[in-house]
Amino acid sequence: MITCSGCGIDIQTEQQDKIGFAPKQALTRDIPYCQRCFRLRHYHETPSVSLTDSDYLELLHEIGSRKGLFAKVVDIFDFHGSFLPGLQRMIGSNPCVLIANKVDLLPKSASHERLIHWMKYEAKQLGLTVQDVLLVSAQKGTGVQEAMQRLDALREGEDLYIVGCTNVGKSTFINKVLEEAMGEKELITTSQIPGTTLGLIEIGLEDGQALYDTPGIVNADQMAHVLTADELKAITPKKEIKPKVYQLDEGQTLFLGGLARLDFLSGDHASFVVYVANDLYIHRTKTERADTLYEEHVGEMLTPPTKDRSAAFPSLTAQELSSKNEECDIVFSGLGWVRIPPGVRVRAYVPKGVTCLVRKAIL
Repeated sequence: MITCSGCGIDIQTEQQDKIGFAPKQALTRDIPYCQRCFRLRHYHETPSVSLTDSDYLELLHEIGSRKGLFAKVVDIFDFHGSFLPGLQRMIGSNPCVLIANKVDLLPKSASHERLIHWMKYEAKQLGLTVQDVLLVSAQKGTGVQEAMQRLDALREGEDLYIVGCTNVGKSTFINKVLEEAMGEKELITTSQIPGTTLGLIEIGLEDGQALYDTPGIVNADQMAHVLTADELKAITPKKEIKPKVYQLDEGQTLFLGGLARLDFLSGDHASFVVYVANDLYIHRTKTERADTLYEEHVGEMLTPPTKDRSAAFPSLTAQELSSKNEECDIVFSGLGWVRIPPGVRVRAYVPKGVTCLVRKAIL
């Protein structure tokens, strides 16, 4: 059986409307791709299929029974939203390393030592013990060579499995490794759309072992789950985040586009620092006017969502959160976060089904 070099699916040539189809002439190429990957790579078409949760979990359980080093890739800009739950249970006694991708999105002033300490702590709180944390930017290549050298040492002659949720940059990371090691460019199909990789992609290593790219699973509580492809692109940071500082009093509200809202319920006059994509529009208003403003301007001034989608967009649901005695981040999964000072109470709104949580400040 020939597998697609782009997404890992078994290629078939009989049923054009089924997953894995490729014309017979595609099998004669040095690097075979299924029709779906070919169209995505050359025409940027949106993938129409992806793995179900059960498909992914079955695959993860199968590879978890093998011996090797597992490298879990997370999006440093959406750490909790891209954290794969239950991985420790699935990989058993196999060692695990955390690869924090998209480090280039954080302000240059961010301390890498603090980030690594913070991620080790948060990973342990989420049930995963990691041997190391590696900071990279797969898109720019920052830290990739150093990460691969570290992974090569830690795997101790065993296979290496790259795992994680969708859209964290697993395949982009591997492509950058292949480019630096062998001169191969963009061997694996990548896109911003969840569900691009569909099967195990095996890449031989010099010592006879293999590096495996695995499919990602969509965390249903991420913002990506309720957005269109164009809306997802609009909120995805493309360069270093420029924090925006807002001086707020009780009774004031911040809107993050039309996707999230934060009400300042109680506390002294304070600075709220917003970390989202630079182009996302942020609007400050009085809380007493916030409901009416949202109803009248969602899809126009408050966007995304776009106007033609605003009526069908999931309603915003609220929860009260507090920072107690230390600075905290109010995290809007897949969108960004707002750092709040100690001793304040807020009400956060996100689309129904999307997670919002309070965590120890990352920066």
